[in-house]
Amino acid sequence: MMLLFHFALAVRHLIAAPAPSTSSVLAARVPNPAPLAPPGLAGPVNTLLGWWKWGALVAGVFGLIGCGAMMAIGRRNRSSLAADGATGIPWVLAGLTLIALSSGIVGVFA
Repeated sequence: MMLLFHFALAVRHLIAAPAPSTSSVLAARVPNPAPLAPPGLAGPVNTLLGWWKWGALVAGVFGLIGCGAMMAIGRRNRSSLAADGATGIPWVLAGLTLIALSSGIVGVFA
């Protein structure tokens, strides 16, 4: 019983002792500036990103149309083509979701 009491005291002491925090010391030394575009590049880069996003969304529309066409063509006597079209739909939707959320995902880490 006495051994259990000393063990409980030791555990309580370990839990109550403050842990040394090296992360706050390291974080204090490393600068973390906000993202800043080079002078004159913010506008052209935003235009380029807009073009890429538009192109990716158009590719997503073509992907969904292609999946639908594969399903329609493969309806009779080509069941594997229809199955390939149906299994492509989640991939196209996942790609479109990633495109739509890309700036938000990157903004989490900025």
